[in-house]
Amino acid sequence: MDRDLALSLVRVTEIAALASGRYMGRGDEKGADQAAVDGMRAAFSLVNTKGKVVIGEGELDEAPMLYIGEEIGKGMDIEADIAVDPVEGTTLVAKGLPNAISVIAMAPKGCLLNAPDTYMKKIAVGPKAAGKIEIDATIEENLNNVAKALNKNISDLTVIIQDRERHKEIIEEVRRVGARIKLFSEGDVAAAIATAFEDTGVDILMGIGGAPEGVIAAAALKCMGGDFQGKLYPMSEKERVRCANMGWTEDKLDKLLTMDDLAKGNDIFFAATGISDGDLLKGVVYYGDNLAKTHSVVMRSKTGTIRFVEARHKLDKNDILKELLRKHN
Repeated sequence: MDRDLALSLVRVTEIAALASGRYMGRGDEKGADQAAVDGMRAAFSLVNTKGKVVIGEGELDEAPMLYIGEEIGKGMDIEADIAVDPVEGTTLVAKGLPNAISVIAMAPKGCLLNAPDTYMKKIAVGPKAAGKIEIDATIEENLNNVAKALNKNISDLTVIIQDRERHKEIIEEVRRVGARIKLFSEGDVAAAIATAFEDTGVDILMGIGGAPEGVIAAAALKCMGGDFQGKLYPMSEKERVRCANMGWTEDKLDKLLTMDDLAKGNDIFFAATGISDGDLLKGVVYYGDNLAKTHSVVMRSKTGTIRFVEARHKLDKNDILKELLRKHN
């Protein structure tokens, strides 16, 4: 795929973040999500690709979505799978909390897993610990292996875990082993990516989160040389039916999903823009005189290039933004 797609994708997440950022702290989750969806859909009309959404927004949230199967882009010859989360952390935006981002992953057609909208067991690490994790191993075994790979004592290892009741046993076991824990409320794509950047202080992600988000996280970590493993984990009969309708029958639910199952090939793109300030990306800042600033990361697995992009936007000179901000004011 064309390398110029990288900057095209980051423009899409920038517009989604700028539109959604207006809702920060306003208590309106659906409004924040709809603004980002509108922004992504409009911005994709300028991207030179014939893309199909294979990971869209989750039905679990009953959210306005870029739906699975939707065709987006200018309809050029490049056929691609697209995974989107216009706002990862709608609650974070609505409450004015940190770490909300807008994200996209893109790969050649057939390379991103069309994961059912259910939960997934996950484990993720950055490049230095790649190949050292096993989702079926004990927590103690995984932590010891990662600590050894990072040349750290267990007591210096930081495990990031979503703050949910379903993770009570994981948290207790990590504490017993003696590692540090960082809890987060929303946004396990951002949490998984954090394992690949030393400055975040995060070494390994463990827990159960959304399967679609698992695909996006795996795509990002593949670009960075990290590692990710997952297993589908439906937590209700409705989710089991949803899995079965997509071919994931009971005998397949225990299948180990590696990086190559989730994001195949070596030409994957990933882009993310901060909506609110986070560990990795700064949030949108609105100045006077119709000026705003965004902070993004964009990467490509084929080259291993990771770019951080700080951009200033004249909101009254961009036709898409002018219309979006008029609609979502």
